[in-house]
Amino acid sequence: MEWEVVIGLEIHAQLATKSKIFSGAATAYGAEANTQACAVDLGLPGVLPVFNEEALRMAVKFGLAIDAEIGHRSVFDRKNYFYPDLPKGYQTTQLHHPIVGKGHIEIELEDGSTRIINVTRAHLEEDAGKSVHEGFNGMTGIDLNRAGTPLIEIVSEPEMRNAKEAAAYFRKMHSIVTYLGICDGDLSQGSMRCDCNVSLRPKGQQEFGTRTEIKNVNSFRNVERAIEAEIERQMDILEDGGKIVQETRLYDADKNETRAMRSKEVANDYRYFPCPDLLPVIIDDEYVNNVRATLPELPTSKRERFVNDHGLSPVDAAVLASDRDLAHYFETAAKLVNDYKLAANWVQGDVSAALNRLEVSINELPVSAQQLGRILSLIKDNTLNNGGAKEVFTAMADGKGDDSLECIDTLVDSMGLKQVSDSGAIEAIVDQVLTDNPKLVEGYLATPEDKRAKAIGPFIGLTRKAAKGVNPQVVMDVLKKKLSELG
Repeated sequence: MEWEVVIGLEIHAQLATKSKIFSGAATAYGAEANTQACAVDLGLPGVLPVFNEEALRMAVKFGLAIDAEIGHRSVFDRKNYFYPDLPKGYQTTQLHHPIVGKGHIEIELEDGSTRIINVTRAHLEEDAGKSVHEGFNGMTGIDLNRAGTPLIEIVSEPEMRNAKEAAAYFRKMHSIVTYLGICDGDLSQGSMRCDCNVSLRPKGQQEFGTRTEIKNVNSFRNVERAIEAEIERQMDILEDGGKIVQETRLYDADKNETRAMRSKEVANDYRYFPCPDLLPVIIDDEYVNNVRATLPELPTSKRERFVNDHGLSPVDAAVLASDRDLAHYFETAAKLVNDYKLAANWVQGDVSAALNRLEVSINELPVSAQQLGRILSLIKDNTLNNGGAKEVFTAMADGKGDDSLECIDTLVDSMGLKQVSDSGAIEAIVDQVLTDNPKLVEGYLATPEDKRAKAIGPFIGLTRKAAKGVNPQVVMDVLKKKLSELG
């Protein structure tokens, strides 16, 4: 049997408001347990929620960014279920009338192609608290700091057909919300997490198969791995003649497997009804247009500009435009050196390698974009060769130097990396190399003309060894001239 995979994602993005969606309690990460949960968050008798308008503005901003329908009338509902970290016994969310309706995004795939993935809806809701299992000797602690934190839940159409497409979709959504500034996108802190709905059906069948939902996957890589593991599990069951059970599953990254968590509920199980404490939210075209005026340049537009205005390849442009801070770093350095291709190569090469090695974000890198621009300018004016520039960059990334541009020139001098471009000085060095290596010269002169480009390599190495920091292009020109005079 040949199977077709059907994947849909539900992404929860924590909105970057300073207070919660229905109360004035703080949303700051890392506070002591249960110090940021007020009477409204705890659902104490007699309290009433007050809707945070900033959460609304952020949701509308997101909807406009994905070219979605904006709900001019949206309604909050109660989703009723029992869980220890849900103190009210229900979650305030949106069901029939969400703030954001149908939209779409374009994802970039590894082969450079693109696909449109449709978004069903994106609705506002409050987060639950957190169950803590460590340090309680077989018991569970409840931290309600997160209860009431504003979320936007983004629901895709089931249009993805493999794990790589799903990971690309998650990455693109991460890129959009961080560009908009509505979510910090910190996966390690749970600011974005993803539920993966996976099913299989015989190829050519229109009807969907029974789906399972993998809850709370919080990394791009694990989205891909979790889906691949679940596809393999379902395929084994189906090919053995079994049936898939609709259920919620968890992904164990250490064992690279999914395991059953609970049977999957349906909408009727939650007894949805409109929240009696919150009026419908009504907005007009003027409100929407005012939010539209605040939209920044988004990843897709930036990628196209990098290709059209700066001559980058679509693949390079997609990588550099995917992260707002990385794109800003790249553009700042590129403008200073006035060479976008050189800057692109460095940001994707040495800069990315340093970020991985140091395990820091681009904003934490000890080498600022202005300093990288200065280093690249020294390559352009032949003060540094590429190897010397790498040495200076590495030294600065490792904490040598300071925040100034002047420290770069100081490092170049102290490390003896300034490139020699004086042809007269290089001629003297080349003469000595040729005098000291007569057999090498003999071999070169005996080499056919069409193979001499490779045969000149040893002379370049010997010249650069004799004088560190010589300009390789000048060395090449002088060697060609001197060797042609000899032969």
